[in-house]
Amino acid sequence: QVQLVESGGGLVQAGGSLRLSCVASGSIFSSNAMGWYRQAPGKQRELVAAISSGGKTNYADSVQGRFTISRDNALNSVYLQMNSLKPEDTAVYYCTIVVWYLGSYRPAHNTWGRGTQVTVSS
Repeated sequence: QVQLVESGGGLVQAGGSLRLSCVASGSIFSSNAMGWYRQAPGKQRELVAAISSGGKTNYADSVQGRFTISRDNALNSVYLQMNSLKPEDTAVYYCTIVVWYLGSYRPAHNTWGRGTQVTVSS
């Protein structure tokens, strides 16, 4: 089964930036869409950004214009550049394979890594 390792989280002040990385095993990037999810304490896990195998991107309204998802198939990696961070962005961030179904991206296998903690101070 695919293994995903997230990194790049940390503590940053509001207005700052972080770049998250996700490295996957199994040669999945040439054929699979990938997504970044986040989950804050007491909140439901939500999709932040997704990128198709062809490079088409989708973003949650809350991060549009601030976050950029990208991928490097040669490195089996997906990235999330986060700029102009806000305290509301504080969450554990996860990457996973996603599929387009009934008008939205959804986790393909309910397979989650450990995630990486992002904390934005005010």
